[in-house]
Amino acid sequence: MKESKRAVNSILVDDDDDDDDVEKVSWSGEPIGSISWSVKETASSFRSSGEQSFPKIDTAPSLPKQGSGYSLSSLFKAKSKPFQSFSESFTDTSTRAYAPELRKPKSECKDYMSDWSPEETVRRMRKGRAYSLERFRSLQDKLLLLDEAVSLHDGNVITAVLIYLKRSLSKEILFRELMVREVALRHYVHYLKEMGEQKLLVELMKALGRTEDMALMQYKEHLNIKDEGRRRDFLKSCLSLPFSQDDAMHVQDHYTLLERQIIIEANDKRGEAEIFRKYPRKASILNMPLITTLYYSCFYHYGEPEGTFSSPANIRKTFRISEKQYILTALGARAKLKSWFDVDSLFNTKNWLGYTKKRSPIGFHRVVDILQKNNAPAQVLQEYVNLIDDPELRLSLAQKYKCHDIVIDTYKDLKDRQQLIVYQGKVERGSHEDRKIEELINNMQIRWKN
Repeated sequence: MKESKRAVNSILVDDDDDDDDVEKVSWSGEPIGSISWSVKETASSFRSSGEQSFPKIDTAPSLPKQGSGYSLSSLFKAKSKPFQSFSESFTDTSTRAYAPELRKPKSECKDYMSDWSPEETVRRMRKGRAYSLERFRSLQDKLLLLDEAVSLHDGNVITAVLIYLKRSLSKEILFRELMVREVALRHYVHYLKEMGEQKLLVELMKALGRTEDMALMQYKEHLNIKDEGRRRDFLKSCLSLPFSQDDAMHVQDHYTLLERQIIIEANDKRGEAEIFRKYPRKASILNMPLITTLYYSCFYHYGEPEGTFSSPANIRKTFRISEKQYILTALGARAKLKSWFDVDSLFNTKNWLGYTKKRSPIGFHRVVDILQKNNAPAQVLQEYVNLIDDPELRLSLAQKYKCHDIVIDTYKDLKDRQQLIVYQGKVERGSHEDRKIEELINNMQIRWKN
């Protein structure tokens, strides 16, 4: 048996070099040269001959051909080596020889995006495909990229390119180039507004020579100031900005109004006057519009001397409020308080003979609507309905608000007996209005038209 094993081993050792990748095994199926094989071989030697020498172990591993141990065919043929452990795979020569071929050297790698032109890049951006703007590093390339984006008339692409230029160019160079590119400039201004970059927007307007726009942009900064004192000081600093004449007047009025509101608020928040206890304030007057401030003044400070800041007359004069606007605002405030005497005083005027007459710059039909909304008494409402000049409009409102005497007198003036008879059926029988209509119908001195 011992001689047979050696004969087989000698055949395997002397095999052709082409079979170097075939693993050598013993009759028991164990790889020759392994530790277990060596132990068994030694034991068999002791048993057979009793010799105390160990067999010679060939420790020089055979070098397989590159790639032969990991070919696809080796996975299905019996010749292939058994799978190695993780640690053995690092020490295997075939793996070390083959691994460098799995990747190409960096010198052979080519950036496939480096060949894209500005035109091709913006087209990829428009289609939503992958792109890179970082390769456009020179000013000329960046401007070509911007011009190509503008030529496509795609706002999203233009904005994306502008964001890249904003990040990669200085403000001075970017502003200079946008001056000659009106479309890109409009997109950039819109982008800055949307992003709330007010400071950069002001710098852009100043660089473009648009001083009025720059002043307006800076003025809008007051919206971000919450403290009223700081907002007032900021508005005061804006007075020196190069506004147009109309805008400068608006800013001046805004500053004056806020300054006055701060004074009124400081006095009224204590609520010492009787009217504040009877009608408590629902909100602060600070930062309210001009007409709201006037309404507040007419509600809480009506009748104060013109010299006080809270006087309606002072506010009307300071801010050049028209007569119509003042009458409408004051009428709403005084009618809310049911102060009908103050309502009458708004319309009472004296002619050159000293006679008092009611006159309204807004039309008495509007006065009637406001009074009715504030639940004015029938007598007050009827008085102002009767002051409407247009007979048809007067008759319509009188019927709407059930001012019977005015309806009866209007039909009498129109000499319309038939309409008077129809209207008699709408009033209560036996009432004052019913008797009045009956007397007019039977009056033979009136020349009725029907």
